[in-house]
Amino acid sequence: MAYTPMTARSRDEDHRAATPLELFFDLCFVVAVAQAGARLVHALAEGHPGTGVIGYFFVFFGVWWAWMNFTWFASAYDVDDVPYRIATLVQIAGVLVYAAGVSQAFDENDWTIAVIGYVIMRVALTAQWLRAAAGESGEARTAALKYAAGLVICQVGWVALLFVPDDAKRWLFLVLAAAELLVPVVAERGHQTPWHAHHIVERYGLFTIIVLGETIAASTVAVQSAINEHEALGHLLPIAAGGLLIVFAAWWIYFAVPMHERLTSNREAIPWGYGHLLVFASGAAIGAGIEVAVEHTVGTAHISQLSANAAVTVPAALFLFMVWLLHSRHFKRGPAQQLTIPLSATAILACTWTGPYAVLYAGLVATATVAIGVTLATRSAPA
Repeated sequence: MAYTPMTARSRDEDHRAATPLELFFDLCFVVAVAQAGARLVHALAEGHPGTGVIGYFFVFFGVWWAWMNFTWFASAYDVDDVPYRIATLVQIAGVLVYAAGVSQAFDENDWTIAVIGYVIMRVALTAQWLRAAAGESGEARTAALKYAAGLVICQVGWVALLFVPDDAKRWLFLVLAAAELLVPVVAERGHQTPWHAHHIVERYGLFTIIVLGETIAASTVAVQSAINEHEALGHLLPIAAGGLLIVFAAWWIYFAVPMHERLTSNREAIPWGYGHLLVFASGAAIGAGIEVAVEHTVGTAHISQLSANAAVTVPAALFLFMVWLLHSRHFKRGPAQQLTIPLSATAILACTWTGPYAVLYAGLVATATVAIGVTLATRSAPA
């Protein structure tokens, strides 16, 4: 419709699924995720893991937080009329500007373009919250106005980031990130926005598929490099196979439980939603690690075999552990089921010291985790 009043959607709405507009919005974030991953690959391949991981975390935070804010707002107030679509278009434009500034923010600590893109996104979202406030009353209106005010205050801080000395930028970044995380906590005190649990879980699942897709792309690069670099064929194909096994096991484990049944209030939803920063970041970093392993094998990465292996095993282990912490442990019965994924994450870390076949061994461990988990779940299931 051309226009419809923005009112809250029902939390019990049947067949609530991601809209084509939401899917298109996610697609635009692929660019930003790929840019962050590319800079991480470059830093790791040049032997700068500390700088690379810190820079990657900072730029990925902006990607994740912008996506998360849009997703939860849409779950509660998506009316899909013309003004809503135009506001989403503005946010998409902001995403693309932010992605264009990732390399400068990562390499030079110059956040100018990234902040401009971020402000574009947040101005559009602030307008959405003000529109929601206009259609609400009482505590719901107050919550929407708190969101709008919090967004404006934080954006003033992000603009101020551009004018502080370079040495202070990352410290101020941490302060502003903490402030951003507090906005929903403060705004929802006294009134919970009507997000839809099944819809939220689906949206997070779709973004998980996007970040895991980075690993599929990296495995493809490994195969292509194997074709071009015949001397390294015996080492590149195991990397490609191991990467594919890791990402397939990661997908399987992530989607193995009906998480929407647990998200009944903000008490469960906020820690779960915030914890996905590490799920998404580590999932995308697996792909970056695969590319680093490939570059090491063909001799273009100036790092040791151990460092190349760790570029894959560390994010893979972190992904599995975070999925267990946020998802799986709530649905496991008995110590055997509870310990399967944490022990698997530990075993994948141990693969770091297994030489040039570390990625393949990590993939086999991840595959064994799935097999063991399915077996244990089958045995404990009621007849």
